[in-house]
Amino acid sequence: MIYYQDAELIIRNMEPSDAQAFFDEYTAQGWHEDINYYHMRMREAAEGKCVALTAVYQGGPAGSVYVYFTAQEGPFKGKGVPIIVDFGVLKKYQRKGIGNRLMDVAEQIAARRSDRVCLGVGLCEPYGTAQRMYVKRGYIPDGSGVWYQDKQCVQYETVCTVDDDLVLYLSKQLQG
Repeated sequence: MIYYQDAELIIRNMEPSDAQAFFDEYTAQGWHEDINYYHMRMREAAEGKCVALTAVYQGGPAGSVYVYFTAQEGPFKGKGVPIIVDFGVLKKYQRKGIGNRLMDVAEQIAARRSDRVCLGVGLCEPYGTAQRMYVKRGYIPDGSGVWYQDKQCVQYETVCTVDDDLVLYLSKQLQG
């Protein structure tokens, strides 16, 4: 299904061929990718748990995001609030508006289920661009503090590893 299209950008459901393209591109960026990750996300989409989106820019996969219909982790777990997961745009395609378009579509999908959407964002520097974008889009911290490996951190607790599992949850009220 195509959710958005203009002269240069298409946002559509993820396809099996996207897995190899993302694997190759993210590996070239220096990330340690696992192609099975993309297959798992598409399988969960086929099971009706989420929508897996791919942004195609000038004919090539440029970014992706997943919208789960109910959060399975963090402070929104079990509350029926959709969660946006693993948003990303390849470095060579950033600053072209692709991320905002992906988020527009993700929020539209979430709005079909709820008047609110949530997400978790990493706290280290590689997530700085996403952190700024989320704030500009109206996301605010939910007030539960920092989480690590799906557990709420306690004040004065030592978190030994600053990795992708150290996150702050944000939410946004959606327009109906």
